[in-house]
Amino acid sequence: MAPTMVNFGFLPVKRTVFFLCDIQESYRGEQLYFDEVLQTAEKMVQASKTFGIPLIVTEQCPMQNGRTVKELDVSHAHGIYPKTKFSMAIPEVNEQLDKLCDGNVQCGVLFGMQAHISIEQTAAELCGLGIQVHVIADACTASSQEERILALQRLKQIGCFITTCESILYKLLGDEDHPKANEVKQLLDKPRPPTGLAVLL
Repeated sequence: MAPTMVNFGFLPVKRTVFFLCDIQESYRGEQLYFDEVLQTAEKMVQASKTFGIPLIVTEQCPMQNGRTVKELDVSHAHGIYPKTKFSMAIPEVNEQLDKLCDGNVQCGVLFGMQAHISIEQTAAELCGLGIQVHVIADACTASSQEERILALQRLKQIGCFITTCESILYKLLGDEDHPKANEVKQLLDKPRPPTGLAVLL
């Protein structure tokens, strides 16, 4: 797919990577809409398997904050990377990116914790690498709605697409006749828990 198409929001499946950022045990009960965001993140993890899209996972100081929550089966991830840096763009992840999508990653789909810290800093660094970033608003959260709203506004300002899980799934599907249509429909038919996005509009 031509880079100009990517700039308009298209998602080439073979040139896209999913980034799951720091959905860990210590944030349970501390982050706004944690359970609802987790349900949406589960759909994205499953979608990465369905479409064969590489998944990269990070964990912020896992010795202190715990591992990725057990509800998320990330066993198929191309890497689960511990980090102290807030951004996911640590050397190990950047090295992995050079190997994925035949060395030509064009798009990143980003979701997780926390919108105003790790999500924002990751998005900025990925954009700096020339990757078009799609941030899934209903699969990102923060410690307060104010932090979340302002972070999503800033992410839009730096050139990210602010989107939803459903929008991403339909973009990846692209056609009713897609061979994975039935599997994706099962994801779309799952409940869509409210995550306070109406406040953001």
